[in-house]
Amino acid sequence: MTPPPLASALADLSPVGLAELIDRAALQSRVDRKYVVALDELPHLLDRVAPYARVLDIDGARAFRYESVYFDTPCLASYHSAAYRRRRRFKVRTRTYLDSAECWLEVKISGARGRITKHRLPYRPEDRRTLRPGCGFVDEALVRESIRPAGGPLAPVLVTGYRRTTLLLSATASRITIDTDLRWQDGDRRLGLPTVAVVETKTSSAASPVDRMLWQRGTRPVRISKYATGLAALRPDLPDVPWRRTLRRHFHDATASVASTPTTTLRTEQETSCV
Repeated sequence: MTPPPLASALADLSPVGLAELIDRAALQSRVDRKYVVALDELPHLLDRVAPYARVLDIDGARAFRYESVYFDTPCLASYHSAAYRRRRRFKVRTRTYLDSAECWLEVKISGARGRITKHRLPYRPEDRRTLRPGCGFVDEALVRESIRPAGGPLAPVLVTGYRRTTLLLSATASRITIDTDLRWQDGDRRLGLPTVAVVETKTSSAASPVDRMLWQRGTRPVRISKYATGLAALRPDLPDVPWRRTLRRHFHDATASVASTPTTTLRTEQETSCV
């Protein structure tokens, strides 16, 4: 459920439809900046950005439920490439829009100067925890980017869930996403961050008005990855240097638990042909 103060602030923004948002700011190759913002600070930020921004509105809804399943090798090649700041890094995930039952298979490549390239394939929601139907797509995308991860086939490792609101800044054709109700699950281990939001600016290069507003308030970009930071929080034995400050500052009071009922451990089934 969207917190009432945030829902009220979103209601004051002008709407934009999905087709126009995609047309104006697809930004498959982009620069991302991420911020962790206290939930109670968001209404003020939205009030300030209102003259520049429109909010994605689909049939009256302005916040949407997402689920992502992240895939990695048995030795966590994707995770370690991020932990050790490799120049070329990759993530493989399925992303499901739970309200519309739409699903995509995505391969994200991080390159020089923080630039992100994303390859996407429409996917069946019922297949979101397996790569079998999409192995050829994943292999082709990684080869095209000259990435060949070692350590075995890709298998599901982590599930994340959150609610996302998306803003369009028309003047700069940039997008802003605001993720709340953040949750992670690694087998029977679960973690939640109910009091903060992850605000991400997605631009072609230059900083957006939202970046500058946050900087003026003393809020700086942080290193946070829903996959890597969440997995590091759930598995303290993993190397966590890039996200250690974020973990100590924002995850120290996270609500963590072990599932009280048996859950399927995602790592028990290895994929057969990817990578």
